[in-house]
Amino acid sequence: MLALRAARGVARGLLLRESSRRPVPTVWLARVPQRWSSSLPMNTVVLFVPQQEAWVVERMGKFHRILEPGLNFLIPLLDRIRYVQSLKEIVINVPEQSAVTLDNVTLQIDGVLYLRVMDPYKASYGVEDPEYAVTQLAQTTMRSELGKLTLDKVFRERENLNASIVDAINQASDYWGIRCLRYEIKDIHVPPRVKESMQMQVEAERRKRATVLESEGTRESAINVAEGKKQAQILASEAEKAEQINQASGEASAILVKAQAKAEAIRVVAAALAQQNGNSAASLSVAEQYVAAFSKLAKESNTILLPSSTGDMSSMVAQAMGIYGSLSKPQPTKAASAEVTTPSTLQAPPPPLPPSIEYTEQEQQPSAS
Repeated sequence: MLALRAARGVARGLLLRESSRRPVPTVWLARVPQRWSSSLPMNTVVLFVPQQEAWVVERMGKFHRILEPGLNFLIPLLDRIRYVQSLKEIVINVPEQSAVTLDNVTLQIDGVLYLRVMDPYKASYGVEDPEYAVTQLAQTTMRSELGKLTLDKVFRERENLNASIVDAINQASDYWGIRCLRYEIKDIHVPPRVKESMQMQVEAERRKRATVLESEGTRESAINVAEGKKQAQILASEAEKAEQINQASGEASAILVKAQAKAEAIRVVAAALAQQNGNSAASLSVAEQYVAAFSKLAKESNTILLPSSTGDMSSMVAQAMGIYGSLSKPQPTKAASAEVTTPSTLQAPPPPLPPSIEYTEQEQQPSAS
């Protein structure tokens, strides 16, 4: 029992002496968080590995195994903890660098990398400093991708640029046991002159949009006014059409009523003429109309051709009544017209009208009197 305790004491002393002699690997990067531990855990035979950490163990200077989180046992003097890898997501600031775009504009750009150790063995033995290698790879890839884009596309296709950098880093870092989860461009610094020209371009674009919007508003207003005038003209024409239809309908109704009234008057006159002394009444009416017509002729200063017997009212009335009598006689039927007429049945032709006499304006005055 005492010998065992003495052996343990000697082993502990040797481990302390070896740990004091062995250099502790530390890595310091500019603006990069520290991933390596400042002091490695000692081999105390019984070890408790924290969650989300991987301890790389070497036996006699050669890789032996990786300790998983939880309880682990090591052999003193033979086993040694060489690396401690964190399996958490690591954030690395990519230093600011200069890059030239496709249109020869020099930019100052920086970014942020999000990494995670996927294979502790490759991360420990695949590359001397994985974080530094990934940072340099991100900078070179960023310069290469920016050289393919113009300045306008750099601002518009920022997400595509980030995705291209992530793909390039993952292709190269697969042998290092590290995977780039995402890359984000943090700041893009443009030269002052380029910034002024960009500001002028933005102002010109805004003025252009304002002019276009104003012209579109004027166009819409003119279209609305034209549409309003068109609708007004259509409504006015429809109203005028309806008015003309109504007026024509009214005139037609008036003509029909007048015709019916005239027909009724003619029937009444015809009935009156058929009675006793009807011809005398008709002669009186014709004489009155004759006198009224001649009274109107004296009011106009026109040259009128009148027959020579104009002054003889009785002959004119007799002629009018003769015409009325010939029209009022019944027309012969087809059977009657087919019969042979005798000379006694033939009517004598009406006497010819007397020759007309032309009266001037001065001669109309005494004739009217």
